[in-house]
Amino acid sequence: MAENFHFELVAPERLLFSGDVEAVIVPSVDGDLTVLAHHAPLMAVLKPGLITVESAGKAQAIFVRGGFADIRPDGLTILAEQAVPVEELTDDLIDVVITDAERAVDAATDDDQRRVALERLGQLKEVRGLLQS
Repeated sequence: MAENFHFELVAPERLLFSGDVEAVIVPSVDGDLTVLAHHAPLMAVLKPGLITVESAGKAQAIFVRGGFADIRPDGLTILAEQAVPVEELTDDLIDVVITDAERAVDAATDDDQRRVALERLGQLKEVRGLLQS
């Protein structure tokens, strides 16, 4: 049996999760990270995607639009730009987030901004595809 560690997921509007878990899969810009107890210290930038929280043999998925993960040997704290449990996520909300990303692409004033905005748009469309399957 996996050892538990403390996990907190904080969004601007509320604390979405606080408790002991076995594992958390985090969508980082450098690739998905599986965090377990006693993980080496790491700060990670989140990309839009799904966080998977595993506890007591159950998995819970939570959509995040971005943010930061503070991984420590004794726990994990995620500060999310926006976070919504998948069961509360609607097609309308995903469409609004994608429309915002499309506007960011159109508003980009240089190649770097455009590249970042296009990358984020692609990530959001990928999440929409995952949720529709």
